[in-house]
Amino acid sequence: MDPGTAAPTPDVRFDGGDLDCGNGLLLLIRRHIDPLARGGLLEVRSTEISVDEDLPAWCRMTGNELVASTREGRQRSFLICKGALAERVPPAAPAPPSSSPPPRMGEAATLPRRAAPLAAPAIPPLAVTGIGSWPRPRWMVDAMHGYVQGRLDERAFHETADDAVRLVVAAQQRAGVDMVTDGEQRRDSYASFVATRLDNCQLVPLTDLLPLMEHPEAFAAELRALDVPAGEVRHPGVFGRLHRSRPIAVHELDFARSATALPVKLALPGPYLLTRTMWMECIADNVYASREHIAADIVRVLREELIDLLDAGAAMVQFDEPVLSEVVFSGPKSRRSFMCGALSESRGPEHELGFARELMNAVVDALPRERIGVHVCRGNWTPDESVALSGSYAPLVDTLAAMKVGAYLLEMCTPRAGELEILRRLPDDARIGVGVVNQKDPAVETVDAIAARIGHAIDLFGRDRLLLHPDCGFATFADNPICPASIAEAKLGAIVLAAQRYRR
Repeated sequence: MDPGTAAPTPDVRFDGGDLDCGNGLLLLIRRHIDPLARGGLLEVRSTEISVDEDLPAWCRMTGNELVASTREGRQRSFLICKGALAERVPPAAPAPPSSSPPPRMGEAATLPRRAAPLAAPAIPPLAVTGIGSWPRPRWMVDAMHGYVQGRLDERAFHETADDAVRLVVAAQQRAGVDMVTDGEQRRDSYASFVATRLDNCQLVPLTDLLPLMEHPEAFAAELRALDVPAGEVRHPGVFGRLHRSRPIAVHELDFARSATALPVKLALPGPYLLTRTMWMECIADNVYASREHIAADIVRVLREELIDLLDAGAAMVQFDEPVLSEVVFSGPKSRRSFMCGALSESRGPEHELGFARELMNAVVDALPRERIGVHVCRGNWTPDESVALSGSYAPLVDTLAAMKVGAYLLEMCTPRAGELEILRRLPDDARIGVGVVNQKDPAVETVDAIAARIGHAIDLFGRDRLLLHPDCGFATFADNPICPASIAEAKLGAIVLAAQRYRR
């Protein structure tokens, strides 16, 4: 602003007290600025001296304009515009009050606990299924952004998502699959969506976290090199003890089951992935003493969710743990892997794999093993094969075998995954899910090529143990799908045709 020009009146204001940017202030700013339209004004009051430097840096990183700042003694005031001040539109006159109260947050999604568990449909031999995600229609992505930013209420969001799920289920049924997913249509990504469902957690754009890192410019350049849209990707920020006062994904399962008679598989981020994602020392250590402390709460909420999903009739609950690949295939000489926001430090393969095994077994202990699976791949944030991790399952197979799950759904189509024979070290009574098409390849594999892969797997594991699927999901990030929906449907249809040769 020009000197002497009076600052415009803010649309929203709050007092951050003595919080610094690494101690919750950025989370509060994000909570207040997200619902504003472009050009909206937020006043932040603070008594913390470090904010003088950190807040302007945050504004530069996130593309928001610092319009004005004042100081009287210890009291500081910062006027921030969402976007640029030139985009500001004068506020409209307030609408008359509604005659009925708005729905409470969570009202549309929360369901009462079932008095009796629902029966789970059987999963046949050679069952064909997707891993989880499916490309979202543009209107679904727009609704998701509006919901996360507070511009769309929860009821309207779920009504929109219901329509998207109906389309996804119909596409899978046309392809002929044996077990459907809801395509993760309500999720911004396969993992970070959990932050929108748990208490004391919220999604924060990666750009918000850059000023808190030791080398923010280097990390920003790294994200650009990995083709990760840092301005769009959001990361869980934990600002209190994690609690589950409403389901994480039971509502997703319930609606998917209402849309099909086929068995439904529901994917959840695994406990190790969530721990690596949520333990950010610049934020979570203000609440939890260590990574192990936050992991205990993550195990608790995931176990509660798993029990409810099984009671709700999930044919299979699949825990996604792709960061296990990052543990064993990343090193000082290898290129860093983004792995969907697992940004916290790894303490070395032996420690991390043991930790991951303990967390998984704590979640699934004494629950029906045959209905619980784990999925591992080597990175699925871009179709560029050159930036994905590479290596056989040899350093992972013993850890996987020690997890008390009944199914392993594994990337195997791409040569980056190594030889199928190594999986014979997995438990003999577990089902083996074999990736037989590569979702990153825009060409639809021939039925003959897929059938050859299935035949090889039958020779190794037997027909009754096999599950068939793509290497990974078709749209890990809502904003960055791996392939279009038409290709996803065609690839599943090709697997079905190949599997039919062995069903005869």
